[in-house]
Amino acid sequence: MERYEEILLAWSVPLVRFGQVLLILLLAWLAQRVVTRAITRLGHRYASLPREVLLPLRGVLRWLILGSAFMLVLERFGVSAQVLWTALTGFAAVAAVAFFAIWSVLSNMFCAVLIFSMGPFRLGDTVEVVDTADKPGIKGRVILINLFYVTLEDVSEEGAGALVQVPNTLFFQKAVRRWR
Repeated sequence: MERYEEILLAWSVPLVRFGQVLLILLLAWLAQRVVTRAITRLGHRYASLPREVLLPLRGVLRWLILGSAFMLVLERFGVSAQVLWTALTGFAAVAAVAFFAIWSVLSNMFCAVLIFSMGPFRLGDTVEVVDTADKPGIKGRVILINLFYVTLEDVSEEGAGALVQVPNTLFFQKAVRRWR
C-alpha cells in the first residue's frame, strides 16, 4: 500500500501541473474564439466600421491572449514572471531603439505601399514636387516606383533626359502637381 502512495504522490504534482497547463490553453483558446466572434459580429452590426481596422484589432487581441497564456504556462513550470517581464521589456527597448534608428527607411517603405495602393500617380505621369507656391520644384515623368525612391525623367529644357530619384516620403510631405 505504501508503494502505491509513493507512486501516486510522485505523479500527482506533474499531473496537476499538466491539468493546469491544459486548462490555461483551453481558456486561452476559448477567449480567443469569443473575442474573434465578438469582433466579427461588431463588424456585421456596424457597417461603418472598416474591415481594415477590424482585422488588425482581431490579430492584436489574439496575440495578446496567446502571449498571456504562454506567460502563464511558463509560470506554471517555475519561470518567474518578473524575469519574463524583464526580458520582454528589455527586448521591447532594444526593438524601439532599432526601430527609431531605421525610421527613415521604414517611412520610405510605408510611403511606397501608400503610393502603390492609393495611386496618387502612375508610371508615365508627369509630376512636380512643389517646394512653395512661387518656387518651382522637382518635375519629371515617372519612369520607376520602388520601395525607396520614385525615379523621374527630367522634362525641363536644361536637364532633359536626366534622372532624378525622389524619396517616397517627399510625395506625402510636399504638395504634388500631376499631369497625365
